[in-house]
Amino acid sequence: MSAVPLDPRRWWALAVICMTQLVIVLDATIVNVALPKAQVELGMSDAERQWVVTAYVLAFGALLLLGGRVADFWGRRRSYIAGMVGFGAASVVGGLADGAGQLIIARGAQGAFAALLAPAALSMLTVAFTSGKERAKAFAAFGIVAGTGATIGLALGGVLTEYAGWRWCLLVNIFFAVLGVLGAILFVNESRLSGHHGHDLLGAVTITLGFGSLVYGLTLSEHGWGASDTLLFLALGVVLIAVFVAVQARTKHPLLPLRILRDRTRAGALVVQASVGAVYIGATLFQAYHLQALLGFSPLLAGAASLPMAASTMVVAPLGTRLFERFGGRWVMSGGLLVSALGMVHLAQLTPDGDYATQVLPGMLLVGIGLAGVVVAVQNVALAGVPWSDAGAASAAVNSSMQLGGSIALAVFTTLFISIGGGYGSAGSHGVDGYSAVYYGAAVALLIGAIAAASLIRTPQGRGASDDWSESGDGAWSEDGSGGQDGDAGAGGSARSGWAGTNASADR
Repeated sequence: MSAVPLDPRRWWALAVICMTQLVIVLDATIVNVALPKAQVELGMSDAERQWVVTAYVLAFGALLLLGGRVADFWGRRRSYIAGMVGFGAASVVGGLADGAGQLIIARGAQGAFAALLAPAALSMLTVAFTSGKERAKAFAAFGIVAGTGATIGLALGGVLTEYAGWRWCLLVNIFFAVLGVLGAILFVNESRLSGHHGHDLLGAVTITLGFGSLVYGLTLSEHGWGASDTLLFLALGVVLIAVFVAVQARTKHPLLPLRILRDRTRAGALVVQASVGAVYIGATLFQAYHLQALLGFSPLLAGAASLPMAASTMVVAPLGTRLFERFGGRWVMSGGLLVSALGMVHLAQLTPDGDYATQVLPGMLLVGIGLAGVVVAVQNVALAGVPWSDAGAASAAVNSSMQLGGSIALAVFTTLFISIGGGYGSAGSHGVDGYSAVYYGAAVALLIGAIAAASLIRTPQGRGASDDWSESGDGAWSEDGSGGQDGDAGAGGSARSGWAGTNASADR
């Protein structure tokens, strides 16, 4: 098949997608710096304050698989626009909240709409850049944004809290939502699976309730691992997830086709992504508390003090990209995770009278440097070779692994912090012990990711950067809009279909 011209608008579309990923990751942490002031103004308890964070990541993680399949069948651009509009509206409700309950509900709604938005955005990127150096560059840009968004959120939250008030940590999403919708209208044509497809309602219900029950049970563990409600929700979550797997193996139109998970390299990449989520979602929350509660930093200074981790990731990311292109993802990711784990161990050595320059900054730099290679490789490795018909589901699995890793880590870290450190109001050596336990916990999560990368990922040299998309699938891909084409990806033929009015070359 001869190659057809590529639409230059795909690079503008990449900018829109990267902005979207920034908003999604940023919003998991932007309120962290603002929470102490929000807690005082709204009269929240410590438990309610924790749920402002948990509600977002729990709804996001639990609904991502459903959101990914909706994007495949309903349309990626349509899902993206609906998710962005809903996300912006929920942000307004949260920014204007006059009580803890309203704020928590709004944060949950943000997570639910983000679950529709995120897989649509990543699957659009996946279909747009199918092979070669363009694919490596696109995923590197996306990975850098994903890897630095959490710390950028801390910094932006500090600025907004200091100068505009904590409510603007939510209201600022109005501007991102407008830009996202306009960008999708201008630069993205619709793409979706053609033909009739069933809907896996039982799968959607079991996985949503299963993940939700599991994470909720973990949040209850601060009352004791042997408590009846903790054990009940943990057991219910495990049972529902097992039912989901059984349903996926038997249903004709699965929410998450198990073929996506059968590749051991992809499975390893998902574990790596979960360990990254444990740092960016779980550990960064306690980092924000650490800087303010123990070091006495203002929200502005705490946000600024978090930037070196993101800055080191951005500075080292080009080197990480070159190493990935040369050696593949296995050793780049496992080595990077080990370096980041060392950074967390350094952070865990904090003392009541320690300072930022010696006890915090070196550890943050090590974490950022180590994750530079991970974030530019992990999505590329996880999504290489996935059929186009599964792009939304696979993208949702990648996002889900990070969000669920972060949700589980946040629940476990909270339990460690409260049981060892005595709670958020603790000071002195007892309070320090809690933060130290969290950082050690993050180091363990990173070590698990490193082991998974080294033992499961089998990316040969260069594959991670240039692997072509598999064209096998269970459905045809159609393009709506100008320049769109129909292509069959089933038995008896293969086709490369465009995205945003473009067609990828069919070189092999």
